[in-house]
Amino acid sequence: MNSLRLFVVSDSVGETGELVAKAAISQYLNADQNVVLKRFPYIDSIAHLQEIIKLAAEQQAFIVYTLVSKELREYIVSETSKRDVSAVDLMGPLLDALEKELKAAPLEEAGLVRKLDDDYFKKVEAIEFAVKYDDGRDPRGILMADIVLVGISRTSKTPLSQYLAHKRLKVANVPLVPEVDPPEELYQVDPAKCFGLVISPDKLNSIRKERLIALGLNDDANYARISRIHEEITHFEKVVGKIGCEVIDVTNRAVEETANLILSKQKG
Repeated sequence: MNSLRLFVVSDSVGETGELVAKAAISQYLNADQNVVLKRFPYIDSIAHLQEIIKLAAEQQAFIVYTLVSKELREYIVSETSKRDVSAVDLMGPLLDALEKELKAAPLEEAGLVRKLDDDYFKKVEAIEFAVKYDDGRDPRGILMADIVLVGISRTSKTPLSQYLAHKRLKVANVPLVPEVDPPEELYQVDPAKCFGLVISPDKLNSIRKERLIALGLNDDANYARISRIHEEITHFEKVVGKIGCEVIDVTNRAVEETANLILSKQKG
């Protein structure tokens, strides 16, 4: 079997071109023993291509390329033909076909897949953060969070944390009950990052009764009594007053509405 020198040319890191090339090579038994593969990443100019094609001609190398720039692809076709260098375009034919199908021109911006991947992983990281620091489980998360939510039970802290996490924000939430002192970290956080969530006593009374019934418990438990709710709200007001953070009334707001309000404050 003949030996092969393979140049993978890309305007990004070149992973796609290398993976496709290796997938094709794997179809030839023991071909990997006869292949020398060299990657040329971040190629963004004709000058760079000139040097690579010249080197390929000298070494009799085969070029595989993934370039989004039509100008650079056309140059490779022209120059490799002149120098009798074999080359395969992995990206161009698909871009051309999609352009016809979508009736829109490609952006021709390198590395967009990697940017999308980074965005995805940031979202996953934020979601994991929200789970880890949900319901005051670990107060250390308060100082690491982008946003800290504070409120008594059943004020939508957890669903709001998850919603904001999907916006790539790291959120910690802290429940407040009169019998337990808030973590000291809560008073160290930047008040601009902290939001208190409050709800009308009557609405909360209804929500808590439904919660108790769903759990198979008696709906007149202390948890759902108006007197207990007023006690918790009074405690909440003392804590957020000491923090100095903004308070949002979530009584008649959907989670999305509250989240958008918080996001607008962050941008401001």
